[in-house]
Amino acid sequence: MTGWQRLSRRSLWNAAARSLALVAGAAAGLARFLVGQDWGLGGVVAACAGAAVLIVAGAVAYEEARLRTTSWRLTADRLELRSGVTVRQHRSIPLDRVRSVDLRADPVRRAFGLTVVKVGTGEHAAEGSELALDALDRHSAEMLRRTLLRQDAPAPADGPLAELRWSWIRYAPLSIWTFTGAAVVLGAAYKALGAVGLKDFSDRAATSLWDWVSTQPWLAVPLLLALNAAVGALGAFLLYAESWGRYRLDREPGRLRLRRGLLTTRSLTLEERRLRGVEISEPLLLRLGGGARVKAVTTGLAKKDDETEDVAALTPPLPRAEATRIAATLTGPPLGSVMGAPLVPHPAAAGRRRVVRALATTVVLAACAGLAWWLLPASWPRGWLWAAPVLALPAGLWLAAESRRGLGHALGRRHLVMRRGALVRRTVALDRAGITGWTFRQSFFQRRSGLLTVSACTAAGGGHYEILDVGRGAGLDLAAHAVPGLLEPFLIREPGGERQAA
Repeated sequence: MTGWQRLSRRSLWNAAARSLALVAGAAAGLARFLVGQDWGLGGVVAACAGAAVLIVAGAVAYEEARLRTTSWRLTADRLELRSGVTVRQHRSIPLDRVRSVDLRADPVRRAFGLTVVKVGTGEHAAEGSELALDALDRHSAEMLRRTLLRQDAPAPADGPLAELRWSWIRYAPLSIWTFTGAAVVLGAAYKALGAVGLKDFSDRAATSLWDWVSTQPWLAVPLLLALNAAVGALGAFLLYAESWGRYRLDREPGRLRLRRGLLTTRSLTLEERRLRGVEISEPLLLRLGGGARVKAVTTGLAKKDDETEDVAALTPPLPRAEATRIAATLTGPPLGSVMGAPLVPHPAAAGRRRVVRALATTVVLAACAGLAWWLLPASWPRGWLWAAPVLALPAGLWLAAESRRGLGHALGRRHLVMRRGALVRRTVALDRAGITGWTFRQSFFQRRSGLLTVSACTAAGGGHYEILDVGRGAGLDLAAHAVPGLLEPFLIREPGGERQAA
């Protein structure tokens, strides 16, 4: 496979099918305009049909130009891509730098047997290091994946590391989107109706709804909240099923392969030697329900600005015990023993800092409520102003306790484990061999409390992972032992035995 090759010609049908969405919106707007100009039914239909033909023809013509100007080839040492209708580009990736291969196919592409192949080099995707072939036929895409990853034959069937159990779908509604998703969809629908010329209808509907809420708030508000939660939960179930249907995580020789999706299929293959650790993520609602997610700490999986899904997620929301088992399997037995044991707690001063923040927030809110009480007219319902500080005090104290309970760290034979967070608790097991440096930070109040924030720098994942509010001496000792020799030239030992930065 050394000669220049073209993308699949089926992409023309894909472009034509995708243009139908634009046709629908354009036809609706054009029909409304022509009816307002007193056009007859036949003329309106003819005009809309002509516009549809022009839109589809334009989309197909552009796709034809893209196919003619795009070619790729795979040589013995690199993958090359030539592309560009107006601006020509020639990009290449050495094969020894290929770290991940991502195969994606949405429902329209699947209907025509097409797949988008994205090849990553282990650098952050935002740096433009990703090469995408849009689109190849399904067989060619799979063959290219195997060739790039030097996998000549299917891996032995030893069973998956993880496979979807539909009982996990109970964790789908345990997300903030359950309570905000319906409102977001309603807002988007309101804008869409205005865009297609139905703004008067949407305005009348919004006015009628507001009149109902303002006249019967004790009935309308609970009903709307319940309806919002029900619609959000239904949407969460459907999204979970579509995103994680047919989920399977396999370990192939030297790599991991994740496959998932009912309508839009995705197959992601990662080199295991580039895995720098794992993260167990527990957002508040999911944690209260006993669930968690597992994410990869690796290079080349940075989320782009136009992506909404978490590309580093290795599992759907699932029971925490199952998440811990998968994380321990991915990083080796030593991690399981470290994460199963209690982490080293942080000093009591770390908890006091969080309580002080909660109390300070309550005082500020109370001061603002008092100022508003004094400035607003007496005829206004000013009593509601005090709800903010009254509710903020118990909520702040509870979050302070959760944040204090979530602090901890441990040092294993291969991994540095750190945990933090109240709203989103994250337990990260970072491979000590992947730590490239340390950052130490102390605020004024941390210095007074003898605390320190230690940040482990790495080329993978988010780039750095923090151990918050650890004792100053314990933090420096931890960093020195985690990567022996890296920090020693910058440390001095005081007569009492505690280490200090030079």
